[in-house]
Amino acid sequence: MILTFFKVTHMLKEMKVSVFEIVGSTLCIASNDGQKVFERIQAALKKDRIVILSFLSISTLTSAFLNTAIGQLYGSFSEDQIRKQLKVQDMHPEDKALLKRVVDTAKQYFKDPNAFTEIIKEVQGE
Repeated sequence: MILTFFKVTHMLKEMKVSVFEIVGSTLCIASNDGQKVFERIQAALKKDRIVILSFLSISTLTSAFLNTAIGQLYGSFSEDQIRKQLKVQDMHPEDKALLKRVVDTAKQYFKDPNAFTEIIKEVQGE
């Protein structure tokens, strides 16, 4: 009886978010569309919900979109919280690789934004 109650309570905390429904297109390329996804995820994480982010029907993803939708989460939430509460599904393998690069970069950036900015300036010759 207690296990059943825990399962039901745990399931209520999950929230499925469809990127396609938020963006309204199979193309996820613009950062302003990523911002809409970010805001939905951010609101759910603040309420301690588990977010299942579905990329079903998405044909094209860019790093600009993913940086805004997911990367900036690392500025507001811990890596541990994101890992526990954000689940990604229905993503093409090549898009998963892009997401991994975006996440790795975001973690480096938010660890020390000033140092990261200085490195970028140095690489660009400024």
